[in-house]
Order: sequence, then C-alpha cells, then structure tokens
Amino acid sequence: MKDILIRTRNGVYEAEIDDSDISNEIWLALPFSNYINMLGDEIFFEFPLNSEISEKNCVTVLDKGDIAYWPKAGAFCIFFGPTPLSKDDERPVSRYPVVKIGKLKGEFDGLEYAGDRQKIIIEPVYMNDHNL
Repeated sequence: MKDILIRTRNGVYEAEIDDSDISNEIWLALPFSNYINMLGDEIFFEFPLNSEISEKNCVTVLDKGDIAYWPKAGAFCIFFGPTPLSKDDERPVSRYPVVKIGKLKGEFDGLEYAGDRQKIIIEPVYMNDHNL
C-alpha cells in the first residue's frame, strides 16, 4: 500500500492505494491536479493512464471511502457516500464499472464541500514525509 494526500479547497484527506499496476502507474504520475466533477457523494476527474485494464476486475457497488479507477473514462474516482444509484443501505453505486484501487483513511466528511469544478491535487506521501 502507498499513502497519498488528496487536497481540495476545503481540506486535506489521507488515503492509501494498493500495489496494483493501475495504482503503480498513478503513483508514478504524482503529483497530479485537475478539476472535480461531483455526482452525489462521488468525486471523479480525468486521470489518463497507458495501461490496458481488464474489466474482469471491475465492480459497480462500493463502500464509503473507496477509491477506484474508471477505465472507460480514464478517471480517478473517490466514493465518500451515497450516489444517485445507491439503495437503502446508502453504499455508493457507480453507473459504470470501476476498479477499486484504494481507500480513504480517517475522517472524510468534508469532501461533500470540495465543490464541483474546483481544483483537486493528489500527492504522494513518502515514508520520511512528516508534513501530515
């Protein structure tokens, strides 16, 4: 697992990504910034990768705090609450298949205020980085 920081206009959130090929390619592209798209309690933004991604590992039902990659759109996704397709259990449901690659750590309640079309920055955290 690799630690990352997610910076938005209203806070900094800690997360970890796994050791998959997708996550490794993301890690090597950091720091990365773009503008947020929000859909319910989901943040997504374009993050193009060169890897071939098999849809056999894709899911549509996730847990609050899951981080995923949306292969067809080339997008990084953060699921922090219910989405428009969620059921009574309020688990996030993606309209399109995504590959789960990580998880938010700690509190992330403020993500709903990150703001559509606002800047987001994803940064790596190195083991000797004490700026958390």
